[in-house]
Amino acid sequence: MKTALIAATVVVLGAALALGLKQAANSNPTTTQTAITASASEVRAKLAGSPPALAALHAQGGQVLGGGQRALKARLARLKGHPAVVNVWASWCGPCNQEAPVLQRVTLDRGRDVAFVGVDLKDSSSGARRFLRRYPNTYPSYADPNGRIYDSYKVVGVPSTVFYDSTGRQQYVHQGPYLTEKDLENDIDRYALGRNVTQAS
Repeated sequence: MKTALIAATVVVLGAALALGLKQAANSNPTTTQTAITASASEVRAKLAGSPPALAALHAQGGQVLGGGQRALKARLARLKGHPAVVNVWASWCGPCNQEAPVLQRVTLDRGRDVAFVGVDLKDSSSGARRFLRRYPNTYPSYADPNGRIYDSYKVVGVPSTVFYDSTGRQQYVHQGPYLTEKDLENDIDRYALGRNVTQAS
């Protein structure tokens, strides 16, 4: 029994280490971007005409909400009919800070058609507030202080991004940061919208 437990732990730690090395290898400074600071009126203009369920998300932009996994599931149920993207992040996560400007740009561009929701993993309130001041966004996050939401997705690191189609069916989990808008846009098109995306070689 102990041998099996140790073996399982080694496999999980090995996967986490491999993911960490992959993230480090992909962390090319030339691909990182700076945070954007759109004014409230610019954000409103960009997201004007959003369907009610998505407008409700925008109204809670930058907030960290309570309720955990149950509240997130209820929110996703209300978002059926719209493709949805759930991003798991934490203020203490270096790659999350690299990814945040990419998310800012894409969510502002796609927020009228795609629902975006965050999950703030095992974070301090002050750390989350600082992160969201540095990288203002157009959607709320749900606090995950005990990691239950994170565990339910069976991921091995943050950031991780989960894609749902418009029927509410989970289609794909991307582990690691998105360092370019194009990569995130392609995965939204492929997994949330079900479009055929051809990759440039």
